[in-house]
Amino acid sequence: MAITALDPAPAAAQRRRSRRESHTFFIAIAALMALVAVVGFWPSYFGHLLSGVAQRHWIIHLHAAVFSGWLVLLMTQVLLVFRRRTALHRRLGRFGIGYGVLVLVMGLAASITSPVLHIRAGEWTLERAAKFLIYPLGDMVLWAILFGAAIAYRQKPTVHKRLILLATVALLYAPVGRMEIVSDLNFLLVWLFPLLVAMGYDAWTRRRIHPSYLVGLTILLIGFSRQFFETSEGWLRVGRAILQAFVGGG
Repeated sequence: MAITALDPAPAAAQRRRSRRESHTFFIAIAALMALVAVVGFWPSYFGHLLSGVAQRHWIIHLHAAVFSGWLVLLMTQVLLVFRRRTALHRRLGRFGIGYGVLVLVMGLAASITSPVLHIRAGEWTLERAAKFLIYPLGDMVLWAILFGAAIAYRQKPTVHKRLILLATVALLYAPVGRMEIVSDLNFLLVWLFPLLVAMGYDAWTRRRIHPSYLVGLTILLIGFSRQFFETSEGWLRVGRAILQAFVGGG
């Protein structure tokens, strides 16, 4: 009796199709995160910028450009993977590591500059500025943790790409914070929506959620809890000390 070997071609074709669908999904998620950023910042920044009346400190403009550049870089990277330009994707990824550090540096600079300018203009009290400070600094802590993990796992693509998604979601806290959202639960759902969609996609296609999403979700939820500490005396003491160092410096 002749034994007929199974043809591996259909299985290989299925794997290629599955990978292509996954790459397409990440393109859609990158576009969704860019849309959230534009919608969130449109009333307070992008809309004014287009109309020529966005009068902001140069650090704020530079921070906005770097933040926007990260979203462009992210979309470029997922498109390169989709087009199977993996060698270029890896070379650009080395640049991306430095760019991620720039995102952190500019995020920290803008975190301090914005409330300091409001204080100097007499628009905010030191107390209000100290409460605000916990949010942008918290964003940068989340970014540093998740982006740092993405760098550490850059040799493991299935983990790396999910950590990059998580790090980008951390940056969306600021634009979502500028939307008129009436409850903490709704805020949380809008902020985490790209991640929740990604987790749902994992559950649908892989029959399980990747552990990196679950760990990242936990980290983001811990970051969300900062709102419960904005008025605590412990934080206000820290926030006031940071701001006084810059306000006092003239």
